[in-house]
Amino acid sequence: MLNRVVLVGRLTKDPDLRYTPSGVAVANFTIAVNRPFTNQQGNRDADFLNCVVWRRPAENLANYMKKGSMIGVDGRLQSRTFEGQDGKTVFVTEVVADSVQFLESKGTSQDRGQDTSGFQNRNQNQNQAPWQNQNQNQNQEDPFKNNGEPIDISDDDLPF
Repeated sequence: MLNRVVLVGRLTKDPDLRYTPSGVAVANFTIAVNRPFTNQQGNRDADFLNCVVWRRPAENLANYMKKGSMIGVDGRLQSRTFEGQDGKTVFVTEVVADSVQFLESKGTSQDRGQDTSGFQNRNQNQNQAPWQNQNQNQNQEDPFKNNGEPIDISDDDLPF
């Protein structure tokens, strides 16, 4: 049997960090994951998936990521039930994360032109990788500017 979920998406709100009575950290969060196809209007719909992560990864997520941050989640799907305040049975399906990867540094989503919903701003450069800063490459020399001319390198400098 196999139960594995791998997701990449953006946090829809700041993670909710809490502690159990025994002091174990747990963070609940929701990520928006774009569907791989467009709808009839030509837009991409997103799925909003509830997730939970425990212990140190929960604290790290809450301390370093916030609404709009892009993360990767590796975990499993879990279903559970509990009795709600109204006495009715509540069914919950969520992703229990074994690990959460930060796919951009703290504050990068705001630096990249994110709107307040945390989704990609359509005016942003679509071809740029999320971890690249737009001004990062402007002051660096182009390593390929010699137009294919031979470079002077000794055989001793080659790694093979």
